[in-house]
Amino acid sequence: MLVLTRKLGESIAIDDHIKIVVVQIKGKQVRLGIKAPKETKIHREEVYKAIQDQNTEASHADMGSISILTDELNKK
Repeated sequence: MLVLTRKLGESIAIDDHIKIVVVQIKGKQVRLGIKAPKETKIHREEVYKAIQDQNTEASHADMGSISILTDELNKK
């Protein structure tokens, strides 16, 4: 993990297309602004994890449905 120190108004560049700017510092909170192409998906960590969990659940549910359909088709 790369750890950097930035002050208010300073930024971090990631590749040629993403820029993270320190917009506000208030107590223990830091507000960041992110400039990135529209096709870049950006989520807070907890939201990203929830999306991944839902995708995993959906894929397991789909596999169960496929198994049931396969069983039904094999009966015919």
